[in-house]
Amino acid sequence: MANLKGLVSIVSELRAERTNLVNQLKHVDAALAVLGKLNTGPVRPKRTMSASARRKIAAAQRARWAKLKASHKKAA
Repeated sequence: MANLKGLVSIVSELRAERTNLVNQLKHVDAALAVLGKLNTGPVRPKRTMSASARRKIAAAQRARWAKLKASHKKAA
């Protein structure tokens, strides 16, 4: 009989916890609904880069790497 009373109390605690979790989920759902309605502004299209601009950037990066490698060789 004592085991049955313990089981009943555990079940009632689990039901209370479930009720608390349902209430918390309702709050989370409400927050998500509000945040979903916010307007984040227009989405800008991706900017494309010309081939010549990419070449210039790549050449500048290669020059930076070459300078870095040269300074490491001098230190060694």
